[in-house]
Amino acid sequence: MSRASVFIIAEAGVNHNGDPALAEKLVDAAAAAGADAVKFQTFRAESLASDAAPLAPYQSAAGVRDGQKAMLAKLELDEAAHRRLQARAKKAGLEFLSTPFDAESADMLERLKVPRFKLPSGEITNKGLIEHVARKGLPVILSTGMSDLDEVRRAVGWIRAVSSAPLTVLHCVTEYPAPVDQVNLRAMVSMREALGLPVGYSDHTLGTEISVAAAALGAVVIEKHLTLDRALPGPDHAASLEPGEFAEMVRQIRAVSSALGDGVKKPAPCEEKNRAAARRGLVAARDLPAGRALTREDLAAKRPGVGISPAEIDRVFGRTLKRALRRDQPLTEDCL
Repeated sequence: MSRASVFIIAEAGVNHNGDPALAEKLVDAAAAAGADAVKFQTFRAESLASDAAPLAPYQSAAGVRDGQKAMLAKLELDEAAHRRLQARAKKAGLEFLSTPFDAESADMLERLKVPRFKLPSGEITNKGLIEHVARKGLPVILSTGMSDLDEVRRAVGWIRAVSSAPLTVLHCVTEYPAPVDQVNLRAMVSMREALGLPVGYSDHTLGTEISVAAAALGAVVIEKHLTLDRALPGPDHAASLEPGEFAEMVRQIRAVSSALGDGVKKPAPCEEKNRAAARRGLVAARDLPAGRALTREDLAAKRPGVGISPAEIDRVFGRTLKRALRRDQPLTEDCL
């Protein structure tokens, strides 16, 4: 991923509600919105949660009534469904990604030849899974929700111990929706400085402005949940963008990314034509005869900015005019 642009991931996640046909529509919506990638979640409920695992508060608030394991079982997609989604994404010009939550799921994604792995925030303490994924030697995107910098350093260390492949860390606040006043986007910048790694943002806030702000702060990856309808049942729909909103976010991020430029302070090409009109040049303050030794009272700075710049006025004093100048006539080098 280039620092010159932002890699935008449409997080379809489990917003398919276990329906492969709905998952395919999410791929289409991600492509139509202009995302770079569409991402799902790959897991086996039996490996991910125990029978006693409770729902997260946001899952209960979304109307989920089963236990976490039962909820997850309804949201699994098999390998055949993954392959169909991957083919659909490829046809639409999207990169297909999915987040593995267990070793077997990671192996399955490897069989699909995914170009990179995304590790979720909840697995940042799962040394075994992190090492298993990292050993595959593919680029990794690591989400860091619910963690402090020491925990992020530790997970990065586990990855770097077994892989030198590209690594990007995402700041994240794991709440659905995430309160804007707790987003702390500057933590993303702090991670970039502390780790020396490219950073991004996995956004669970409502709306688009926080993702756009993250892009302005230098995020190279933005991940945002996509749904076809926020009113659909399921744990993540309420904190997701609908297709039109996602497309507007992509437009805004692309504009911000373009506006960031290369950081070199220099005139923009579009400014060149305005220099003469906006800047001043030295002119005769009154009619001046040839042979006159110039004084401050002889000169004025006026638009347009032709001739000698007023920044050079000190070197002009005492110089002799070769020819007469009329009032407001520009002072040029060949006059001296």
